[in-house]
This record gives sequence, C-alpha cells and structure tokens, in this order.
Amino acid sequence: MNCQITVRINGVTHQHSVEPRLLLVYYLREVLGLTGTHVGCDTSQCGACTVLMDSQAVKACTVLAVQADGAEITTIEGLAQDGKLHPLQEGFWEEHGLQCGFCTPGMIMAAHQLLQRDPNPSEAQIRHGLAGNLCRCTGYHNIVRAVQYAARKRQVSKRR
Repeated sequence: MNCQITVRINGVTHQHSVEPRLLLVYYLREVLGLTGTHVGCDTSQCGACTVLMDSQAVKACTVLAVQADGAEITTIEGLAQDGKLHPLQEGFWEEHGLQCGFCTPGMIMAAHQLLQRDPNPSEAQIRHGLAGNLCRCTGYHNIVRAVQYAARKRQVSKRR
C-alpha cells in the first residue's frame, strides 16, 4: 500500500505516491531525477548521500521518503542560484577539493550545515564537522581548504 507524500525540494513542492520502504535517496534520484545525491554505501557510513532536511544534514540512505513528508529538502542541485555557484561549490573548484567527485555533493552539504552553525570554523572544527563523510581520493586537506575558502567568501559578501 503506497503512501502519499508532499515535500518541498530545492524550493519546489512535489507530491507523489511512494512505497513505504522507499529510501529518500532513491526518491530523489529515481523519482525526481536529482542524481547529484549519490548512493555510496547504503549503510550511512560514507555520507555521499547527505542532504539538508529542514536545515539539518541527514544521510538520505537512512531516511524513508515517507519520513520526509512535509519537510524542506535541499540537495546539491539547490545550492547554485541564478547560474552562480554557491561559495562552497566554488571553493571545491578553486581549492581542488575533489578528485573523482563522488563524495563531493555530500561533503558540500555537510559543510553547508557546518557554516550555517559556525560561519568561521577552525580547521579542527571543519575536520570534526565533516567526520561523517568519507573521501577515498583527496586526503581531506584540500576539502578543508575549500570550506575555509567558502567561509572567507561568505564573510566578505556579508560586509558589502
């Protein structure tokens, strides 16, 4: 028996009938075609599927789509505005914070929550804030630099 859900994703309201066992990550990818949210491990270990649900970073492989009913979801596709990269996306580009790119959407979404809570985190705070997200390529140094880049850029834009 399917369940009717209504969710607001990246500013757009969606209504669908879904199976009660459908994971949010598969709802995003297969029903809505938002493939920026990656499926990594299906066990909440890697963080590749991290999205924001009501401004909280969650691993979409651990949330059922029916649990998101009534929620506001932001995916990596929802960060860029008017064709302009979000400072975190720009930071990953400028500071070479990615290699294969598989972990990047989840890293950016986790970092987004971190910067919402603390607009000027230390290196240690950044590393702690991203601890639930795994990268198999970069060694994290440039990811930390990318988050620092975004923090600086956001502070400069707030002064204007």
